[in-house]
Amino acid sequence: MEDFYDVKLTEIDGQAISLFGVFDGHGGSRAAEYLREHLFENLLKHPDFLTDTKLAISISSLQLYCRLPVAIIVGATTCLSAKLEFKTGETYQKTDTDFLESEASAFRDDGSTASTAILVGDRLYVANVGDSRAVISKAGKAMALSEDHKPNRIDERKRIENAGGIVIWAGTWRVGGVLAMSRAFGNRLLKPYVVAEPEIQEEQFSDELECLVLASDGLWDVVENEEAVSLGKSEDTPESAARKLTEIAYSRGSADNITCIVVQFHHDKTG
Repeated sequence: MEDFYDVKLTEIDGQAISLFGVFDGHGGSRAAEYLREHLFENLLKHPDFLTDTKLAISISSLQLYCRLPVAIIVGATTCLSAKLEFKTGETYQKTDTDFLESEASAFRDDGSTASTAILVGDRLYVANVGDSRAVISKAGKAMALSEDHKPNRIDERKRIENAGGIVIWAGTWRVGGVLAMSRAFGNRLLKPYVVAEPEIQEEQFSDELECLVLASDGLWDVVENEEAVSLGKSEDTPESAARKLTEIAYSRGSADNITCIVVQFHHDKTG
């Protein structure tokens, strides 16, 4: 099993903080496990995390001190299938560097995606590395808050080739004929081309936000965004929604590990 997930509901200086992450490992489990153990820990330790959340992920300028009356209910499950403008991703890239240094003497070269969502005050940040995905239901409509990092994306292919790498077809488009994603943590041998720089989307948190689904590509290969969030918000509990989504993906023959987090937002409209 190479997939891991992490959920942290905490508070800093009276500010409620919620962090959710899916980490889909490849070539081994160590990178994904390392991210579960350290990524959010590093993010929360960033000196500007609370006053400028985006700076902790990237370099930008935001100050958030708002609390909303909302109940956040989380369900997660995992199963093994049979078959910014200048310097971005400060914390994420540091975590990648730390991981590579910790594995310097190991004879392995595994890697991992990271699809993460961070809720601080009235802002939801989604930071994505790799081909796991984050999708929300907003006012009844599915909206992807991340774009899969695939080598055949025009912008990603250009970035890889400008760095001296190559993208070739080997059953699917792969960096160096090896990796079927264009960004990841780890993957030391492909590091000049396969970076851990996240793409970050920011969404205003409002009563229109109904649910969030974070999942590895084992789900998204066989389940559409609309179906995922529709089920995610209609189930009685997020646990049952996450379980049902993984069961659906498995029954449809997903050939990869399947990890899924479902977050339901229940807004208090009386206050």
